[in-house]
Amino acid sequence: MAVKIRLKRIGAKKNPYYRVVVADSRSPRDGKFIEEIGTYDPMAEPASVKIDAEKANTWLKNGAQPTETVKSLFVKSGIISK
Repeated sequence: MAVKIRLKRIGAKKNPYYRVVVADSRSPRDGKFIEEIGTYDPMAEPASVKIDAEKANTWLKNGAQPTETVKSLFVKSGIISK
């Protein structure tokens, strides 16, 4: 089972809002997930990113792969370095 850290969209039409979740790579984007580790609001000025660094690091150590977007959010919030 490949575990991914990715975004789950929960916002309304033309008003995106995302949860950063840990999910099986085979589950659909907005489907079942293992754990929620943060939120991302791209519409706020500046964009609001709230991620539980402890949980994120635990999942990364256990081999979870972040998607490109989540990886850039992690870099911005200082969870991982470039």
